[in-house]
Amino acid sequence: MYTVTLGEFAALAAASILVGFSKTAVSGANTVSLAIFAAVLPARESTGVLLPLLIVGDVLAVRTYRRHAHWGTLWRLFPAVAAGVVVGTVFLLWAGDAAVRTSIGAILLLMAGVTLWRRRTAARADTPAAPVVPAAPDTDGAGARLKAGSYGVLGGFTTMVANAGGPVMSLYLLSAGFRKLGFLGTSAWFFLIVNVAKVPFSVGLGLIDGRSLLLDALLALFVVPGAFIGKACVDRINQKLFERLVIAATVLGGLQLLLR
Repeated sequence: MYTVTLGEFAALAAASILVGFSKTAVSGANTVSLAIFAAVLPARESTGVLLPLLIVGDVLAVRTYRRHAHWGTLWRLFPAVAAGVVVGTVFLLWAGDAAVRTSIGAILLLMAGVTLWRRRTAARADTPAAPVVPAAPDTDGAGARLKAGSYGVLGGFTTMVANAGGPVMSLYLLSAGFRKLGFLGTSAWFFLIVNVAKVPFSVGLGLIDGRSLLLDALLALFVVPGAFIGKACVDRINQKLFERLVIAATVLGGLQLLLR
């Protein structure tokens, strides 16, 4: 198993709770987990340790929102996402730990900027930043296909390199006009399918092996209660305050990785 101190394991356990919480409540919390894993473990290997934990959270999210997916959107995204995953795999073939750590830090800062931009745009339109958009999903036409392709490639690359495709896909689903349940259901199925598809790539790259799975077996015990906590708290959370805290933590985590 990876050699970690008791304090480092406690940090990983807290990050695992946030993984479960993010899948059933506030998806932005997942970027904090990413920063913690990359800070405690070697940055490159941390993506392989985190992936099975994300899949556990995805299964729990699908169990909750499985009937609300928009499959037309998913099928449109998958080819572009697959291309992005391949590009990310090629990057990981030659990238060392320092390059991956820098990339994760830069992606975290980029995703924080995307989230801030989304919230500001929503505020200007006098609509909530949460995915409650009173329109049917906009997935038809050349413009919609181009947008799906662009977001899909970026989402595939960021999810392969840093497990950080959440903000990209959230922005795409919001811009396409998804209502709350459609957003949650489509997102849940999307990440379950994509994350499972990433497993052979991660195994081939040596990011998932026996010692990483042993650590995952322990940390998965914290993902499940995190998911139930999120489900219980989702309607009671002060969303704006929590998003500000998540963004601030994401920025600090990204800077820590860049300056490490």
